[in-house]
Amino acid sequence: MEIKKIVLRKMKMEFKVPFEVSFARMTDKHFIAVEVHSRDHVGYGDCSAFEHPYYNEETTTTAWHIMQDFLIPLLFKQEGIARPEEVHSLFAHIRRNNMAKAALDCAIWDLYAKEQGISVAKALGGTKDKIETGVSIGIQGSPDDLVRVVAKHREEGYRRVKVKIKPGKDIEYLRAIRREFGDVMLMADANSAYTLKDIDLFKAMDDLDLIMIEQPLSNDDIVDHAKLQAVLKTRICLDESIHSVDDARHAIELGSARTINIKVARVGGLTAARNIHNLCQEHGIPVWCGGMLDTGIARAHNIAVSSLPNYKFPGDVPASDRYWKVDLTTPAVVIDKEAMIRVPETPGIGFEPIPELLEKYTYEKKEFLR
Repeated sequence: MEIKKIVLRKMKMEFKVPFEVSFARMTDKHFIAVEVHSRDHVGYGDCSAFEHPYYNEETTTTAWHIMQDFLIPLLFKQEGIARPEEVHSLFAHIRRNNMAKAALDCAIWDLYAKEQGISVAKALGGTKDKIETGVSIGIQGSPDDLVRVVAKHREEGYRRVKVKIKPGKDIEYLRAIRREFGDVMLMADANSAYTLKDIDLFKAMDDLDLIMIEQPLSNDDIVDHAKLQAVLKTRICLDESIHSVDDARHAIELGSARTINIKVARVGGLTAARNIHNLCQEHGIPVWCGGMLDTGIARAHNIAVSSLPNYKFPGDVPASDRYWKVDLTTPAVVIDKEAMIRVPETPGIGFEPIPELLEKYTYEKKEFLR
């Protein structure tokens, strides 16, 4: 592949309804859409960093800087790129900034697949033609409010429900769901809101038949998570703690978790996500695909990577209308009656940005020519 041009777009879209997690309440999403142009094709990526550094250290501002001043110049220094895996190695000496890296990495995977005439899922080695998805629900005002929201999503077809929790809005909320929907696949996501002082709370959750508790402790911890996992029947899932294959290896060796949420953006792109998937598969640790309140471009990459065989749990890869009145891409992502999404077989990610919407939601744009 010979890259001719790269385009960055700062964009903003409003959520259908506000989304609340343990550290913030969000009414809109700022993100950066990336276009990587060759002579005949365009690959698309999405930098999922938020406007504020609440999830991790990156923001849309810092990611733009890293792409503009470091990553794009590195790409333009190359004579050509034979395989998209080369991008991961090329960026390796740039410390962290994984969401900036992921945006370009994913765009180049899309470009490569289009030039080869195959889907990104096939290029990655995916084996599934459908993936099961779940729904992620933000913190609600009361247990009754949460039950009503869960009921709505159950009617839409979702079978796996992830509920955001924080101190004071946790076990009673989960109990309310279990009482009302005894068979639902239920998990809790704490987004690092607790400490080992809350161990009795988590032991009490063992009675709720949760499929997992996601990132209960500090965002950079694997040691205390190992102590907690050792006394729980419920599996712990690590999210924010895992940024690389080495992080995953350390967590596996310590027994810090029994599953890992692989977010493509958090780990630096599709190559890194596949590497972590392969490591976990070798050690019998199932993985699943997390999301970042994604628009259609990022969702498309998540669908592709979820086709790999060790993605065992339904992911945070919902239908297009979950967060947006109108999503950026076409065709719309829809779920069937079994909460499954079809993995595209068309070249690239299988979804194309709608040009008018790209322009409508762009508030800053810059082109970089080779």
